[in-house]
Amino acid sequence: MEILPSPSLAPYIKNYTLVTINKDLDNEVFYPSGYVDLIVNISEGAAATIINGKHKDTPAIELLGHLTLPTRLTVAKGTSVLIARIYPHASALFFSDPLSEFTNYATDMYDVALSENRELYNRIMEIDGLPNKIRILENYFLQQLKKNETRLKKVSILQTLSQKFLFDYQPLDLPALARHSGLSERYIQKLYLSNIGISPAAFTSVVRFNKSLQLVLNTPQSLTEIAYDCGYYDQAHFIKEFRKFTDITPSAARSSLIKNGTDFQQAVNVGF
Repeated sequence: MEILPSPSLAPYIKNYTLVTINKDLDNEVFYPSGYVDLIVNISEGAAATIINGKHKDTPAIELLGHLTLPTRLTVAKGTSVLIARIYPHASALFFSDPLSEFTNYATDMYDVALSENRELYNRIMEIDGLPNKIRILENYFLQQLKKNETRLKKVSILQTLSQKFLFDYQPLDLPALARHSGLSERYIQKLYLSNIGISPAAFTSVVRFNKSLQLVLNTPQSLTEIAYDCGYYDQAHFIKEFRKFTDITPSAARSSLIKNGTDFQQAVNVGF
């Protein structure tokens, strides 16, 4: 179930999604989304991620930063999570620490601000109904937005810089981006690392990966055609980049995702 944010948060939050797992998942590939996700476990179920070989049980509230490494997911049947998906350019509006500290990591939000996030979780769990739970989350985001409103200018710059990557899926040309924007290459690199959590080159790679994943999943195109459409040098380059993120081939991903259906795709961070 997907719910759109209020108009005041729509520029910064893509959606809220309730995902309920209907079967046990064991060591499944978890796909980099290009977004930052705030995840609230609203059930008695259990889940865990393995990122860069490190096992992490999913806590009450978790912040999943950008993923650029192969990641695995294990979830017990019946687990329900509420996910707030945050646009990459906007993450710094809601979290005080540099976003690079959350990259390739599933962070227990109690470790970030114990009392504040424990109160948030308790309020979410004490109230019935998904719309009411989302209203609590929205109030939290609005409070964070007000607290960090001085960052809006940098967020706007990042959004403008990122538009090119989001629409043409071509490799990064940082010198050209610097010339066109009037900003230095060094400043652009720093802006991405602090406010998005990964470098401009890594961000473009994740965006291209997600474009290719949608084509793998939703079209009968060959891997060569997908590689061309997404700006990879050739099929071999595409497969190498895909495996860098997932540890599996595009063909294996296509087979697994189509076979297991939409619920499975949502569980592994695809298709919503």
